[in-house]
Amino acid sequence: MFDTLPQLLTSRNVLTELAVLTAAFAISWLVARTLQRRFPGNFEPGFAKIGAGSTHRLVLPLLMLVLVWSGRLALVKFQTTPILHIALPLIAAFAGIRLAVYLLRHLIPPSDLLKASERIIVYGVWGLLVLYVTGALGEIGTSLGEIKFAMGKQVVSLRLVLEALISAVITIFIALGVSGLIENRLLKATTIDMSSRVVLGKFVRAFALVLAVLIALPLVGIDLTVLSVFGGALGVGLGLGLQKIASNYVSGFIILLDRSIRLGDLVTVDNKHGVVEAIKSRYTVIKSLDGTEAIVPNDTLITNTVVNHSYTDPVVSLKVPVTIGYECDVELARVIIVAAARAQSRILASPAPEAWVKALGDNGIELELSAWINDPGQGLAPLRSDLLISIWRDFKASGISVPYPQRDIRLTPAPAVQ
Repeated sequence: MFDTLPQLLTSRNVLTELAVLTAAFAISWLVARTLQRRFPGNFEPGFAKIGAGSTHRLVLPLLMLVLVWSGRLALVKFQTTPILHIALPLIAAFAGIRLAVYLLRHLIPPSDLLKASERIIVYGVWGLLVLYVTGALGEIGTSLGEIKFAMGKQVVSLRLVLEALISAVITIFIALGVSGLIENRLLKATTIDMSSRVVLGKFVRAFALVLAVLIALPLVGIDLTVLSVFGGALGVGLGLGLQKIASNYVSGFIILLDRSIRLGDLVTVDNKHGVVEAIKSRYTVIKSLDGTEAIVPNDTLITNTVVNHSYTDPVVSLKVPVTIGYECDVELARVIIVAAARAQSRILASPAPEAWVKALGDNGIELELSAWINDPGQGLAPLRSDLLISIWRDFKASGISVPYPQRDIRLTPAPAVQ
């Protein structure tokens, strides 16, 4: 086909076939664009969203396939249609490739890079198919095979390198899809601890990537011993410049395995206080109670002291200091403070809240409320504020005063001046 392609392009009938292809593409593009604007497919995540995205990606090639087939059916009575004969399977293959890549992308954990590279992958695979059907791929492969260079003790050609890269990309893409499917199933397994699910998912993905590379290289005839050079260079790099990065990755797996820090724990580390939002391979995300998120390297969580407020039990103590005047009824104040604590839904009934006399201060009697909650991740400041407002209102209604700072100033007469 590649040898006869110049003759086909210079024939008179080719203009009619190219006109049919151009018109089919223009009509299909306009229809697909119109449908995408009217039905953008803003559905909830799940099969509905996948179905809408698949439909948008298939409207153009399928409609173009119908129009090209209709045009070829009309032209075949008057002339030969070799160009349209080649175009029909290529358009159908484009629709299948686009749908397969889109569905495979949903099996892999979402990322902006993967979403942006979807179109590049589709057109790259389809371009290789076009070159293969037209016969140009063989000519290009022969030319690339003549370009050779040495890699260690082995002489490889540029064609071999490109085939290895393509094979590696395809196998890695498939491995990511399979590992993503397994990882999603693991994360939904409620019978397994969340930390165990995360570490199993990361192990499956790493194992799939290594297996994909080990499968891709022998397929194109590359000896796996050439990886020893790369392995030595990687070892030197880890020992010199990448030591800290490698330590963070190893620390991440240690945290997930020993379960000293789990998702949802309330922790304090390196002046950062908040809830563990995510545990990644290199870092851990701690979301503070004011909404800010801190990216803490995993090595810091291993080498520094971490205060885990919910390690064995999520129940934590809440202390609220209150001061009353010396002329006030202490027992009545204690009853009011305990009643205000029991009125709060977040405070546990057992252990029961208590109010104690903490000290006899300079300005008044210092009391302290001791209560217990089991949801520290929701923050202590809002609860403490509600308690103080309720106590102040009840104090005001009961005639209990909150004293101001007091100072006694004694004036002594000055000595007589002679």
